[in-house]
Amino acid sequence: MASKEGPVCQIFSFQDWKASPDPILELPVQYLTHTPSPIVIDNGSFQTRAGWAAPWAELDPPRLLFKSVAARSRGAARSETQIGNDIPNLEPLRWLLKSQFDRNVVVNFEIQELIFDYVFTHLGITSEGSVDHPIVLTEAPCNPLHCRQMMSELLFECYSVPYVSYGVDSLYSFYHNNNQRKLQSPHTGIILSSGYHCSHILPVINGRLDAVNCKRVNVAGSQAASYLQRLLQLKYPGHLAAITLSRMEELLHEHSYTAVDYHEELEKWRSPEFYEREVHRMQLPFSSKVPGGCVSVEERQERRAQQLRRLQEINARRREEKLQQDQERLDRLLAVQELLEDGLLDQFHKSLVELNMDSAEELQSYINKLQLAVEQGRQKLLHSDGAEGKVEVSELEQPMDETDGVALMDSDFPEDSLPEKPANVVQPVFNMAEYHQLFVGTERLRCPEILFQPSLTGEEQMGLMETLQYVLARYTPEQQEALVSNVFLTGGNMQYPGMKERVERELLAMRPFQSQFKVTMASCPALDAWHGARGWALEHPPGAVSEGWISRQDYEEKGGEYLSEHCASNAFVPMKIAKPARPAEPPVTMQASTEGPAAITMVTSDPTPSSSSTSAVADVTMVTT
Repeated sequence: MASKEGPVCQIFSFQDWKASPDPILELPVQYLTHTPSPIVIDNGSFQTRAGWAAPWAELDPPRLLFKSVAARSRGAARSETQIGNDIPNLEPLRWLLKSQFDRNVVVNFEIQELIFDYVFTHLGITSEGSVDHPIVLTEAPCNPLHCRQMMSELLFECYSVPYVSYGVDSLYSFYHNNNQRKLQSPHTGIILSSGYHCSHILPVINGRLDAVNCKRVNVAGSQAASYLQRLLQLKYPGHLAAITLSRMEELLHEHSYTAVDYHEELEKWRSPEFYEREVHRMQLPFSSKVPGGCVSVEERQERRAQQLRRLQEINARRREEKLQQDQERLDRLLAVQELLEDGLLDQFHKSLVELNMDSAEELQSYINKLQLAVEQGRQKLLHSDGAEGKVEVSELEQPMDETDGVALMDSDFPEDSLPEKPANVVQPVFNMAEYHQLFVGTERLRCPEILFQPSLTGEEQMGLMETLQYVLARYTPEQQEALVSNVFLTGGNMQYPGMKERVERELLAMRPFQSQFKVTMASCPALDAWHGARGWALEHPPGAVSEGWISRQDYEEKGGEYLSEHCASNAFVPMKIAKPARPAEPPVTMQASTEGPAAITMVTSDPTPSSSSTSAVADVTMVTT
């Protein structure tokens, strides 16, 4: 990364963005036509993006953009759950945050239902019991069939949507950018996608995803943020609470970069001039008021006197309250004793039970103790004016300032025992602002580097480019040439400066001599998946013969795991479950009653074929009258 000419000291402040709640939008009338407009939802593990696919709003950004998290304490009701932008600051509720994802696969469908409720409500959908709009939803590459089945069941059974289409976010971004570049279909290339939880290598051959050779690397943005947090907490143990995960994500997005040559860049950082020029000083919030600052002797004595008066008032008030409580209890016990003197034994014994006492002797003992306590309390109140300076240590509730400790020293301590410092000696000044600064130097490039070297964090797996080389080796030389002619980078974790140059350098090292390749970065790596899904929905409206859409009838006939393939979808591989062999059963003939409107006759032959059975092992005949 080329160094920029600028000031010697670069000081930055954390933005600490606070999310503002999303407004509940009104549903435009044009969206409620004979064919309702589809809702496009990019269901990302870091951020959810939702909006409409309408021809008149083709260039509009997503209507909703929020973090894919929910905060709900244990045992709280659904209405008390905070979703996305309803949480202004994530850090105080970090231990309560829940996501619907495990890595990049949706597994917690209770949270997913809350996310859908949030999306549909804020988009202005007010229909009761159903959402009458087709849904375009992104899913993980090679998504497990069970997860797709649960998602289809949630959308069709809970929301009664008419159509659903599933696609891979990276493929939507790939086709969106290819259409912008006017490339001829079908497209062939290889996608390098890196998101929040994991990264993917996705080869595309003749417009279809080659799912057999897709690979996943479990290193992405969340691992980089955690690594940066650990590095800075080890470097600054005095600021552990201030080094939060949200601030580390801000550091990654705003101040980090990818080194074209990692080791050469580290050598540059060994130079003091380069370090002073490139280090980013992150200013933490602090208070400039120093306790016990420049306070004169008179002010210190006045503060001490005010504190003593305040403590005396507190003690006097406590004595009065205690004396009043003791007097009220004494009056009550004397009233009970009068019942004994008047001969009301039943009421006397009932009162003793209420007071949790056993006998009249115990009552008399309590009365004597309370009389003594009341008398002592009155004496203390009478002599409190003469004992203003005597304050019990156990009654000091409010802490004193550090300088007030001087007044508690023994008066016999010689004042001239400590030599006074000459006035002309310059005392060092403590720089509070510099103490609260984080010097982010090599961490700016070390954290993005884990995408290429996961071993920096202790991960035993290949980096992104090693995985790419492994995937390319599974193809013929002609297919490799076609794939590397369109290397596409997308995903929020690919937005570091220098990422494209680093991939080009790695490809130059791994490809044969004088071979050609081309690396392209997405125009907007974080939002192109949503824009591509909206463009696909506009080009392929739902209908009876439309490709890529799953209707309610398809869901009921083919199951929830069914996927209608299209140019940006996964490959549908139905799971074949082998049925266990049944034990041999005698032939059974079932004759249904002929009284109803239809009579069904089922005839099952013996599992062992006889000489008269020449065609099938089992024969089922259905007769309808």
